[in-house]
Amino acid sequence: MKNIFEAPFVREMCATTANMYRLGWDERNGGNISYLLDEKEVAEYLDLSKVIREIPTGFDAKALIGKIFIVTGTGKYFKNVEKDPETNLGIIRIKGDGTTAELLWGYKDGGKFTSELPAHLMSHMARLKVDPENRVVMHSHPTNTLAMNYVHELDEKKITHTLWEMCTECIVVFPDGVGVLPWMLCGTNSIGEATAKKMEEFRLVIWGMHGIYGAGKTMDETFGLIETVEKAAQIYMLTAHLPRINTIKDEEMVALAELFGVKYRKDFLNL
Repeated sequence: MKNIFEAPFVREMCATTANMYRLGWDERNGGNISYLLDEKEVAEYLDLSKVIREIPTGFDAKALIGKIFIVTGTGKYFKNVEKDPETNLGIIRIKGDGTTAELLWGYKDGGKFTSELPAHLMSHMARLKVDPENRVVMHSHPTNTLAMNYVHELDEKKITHTLWEMCTECIVVFPDGVGVLPWMLCGTNSIGEATAKKMEEFRLVIWGMHGIYGAGKTMDETFGLIETVEKAAQIYMLTAHLPRINTIKDEEMVALAELFGVKYRKDFLNL
């Protein structure tokens, strides 16, 4: 059996959480990540017949029965994941009843997965229907994205259009735009259901006055989506109080999208 601490998926989680903390996206225990793993790869590092304990998920995820995820722990600080992954991360498998997680590794202090796990599982289910290769769901609190929530209309078309205007790359990186939810009580199935509904058409969903959810095929793709939104939001916040002299025009965005061959939300442009 290979050393679990050297597993690529464990090392990815350690590197990503450390980077997100360094960037100020995930203060204290803010933020969470879930990563759908390949069973054959996990079996190289763990005996999948050994279940440490079972933990109720609080949600019926029958569509994910048998699926294995590595998930950040509840109450755990992202800054501590790299130095102690076995306490701050866990590898779980959705049991046959759909409502129980089998702990295969991690949470060694008796902890459990993030309180947002139902929202993550719902988002995984929604994205897998759209893209069977989706593997990652990531939630964080990027500073400028959050600040933008307070001074910009929380309207999907308007906020997407503003972000697209801020950086040339934006319409290419997230041509499907950004979904938006109003402030909702976190840690509930209601916000999970609302997020999953948005995930049917967006890979990025802003939680009003809270943060952002991103989904993607890889850790890099998902991180990059949020990173690009945050950079655009930063430029917006640096310039919002100043007179706008220049901007990227809608017809220029169309030229960009067509050059890179991406399918963009034409209804989010003012043509």
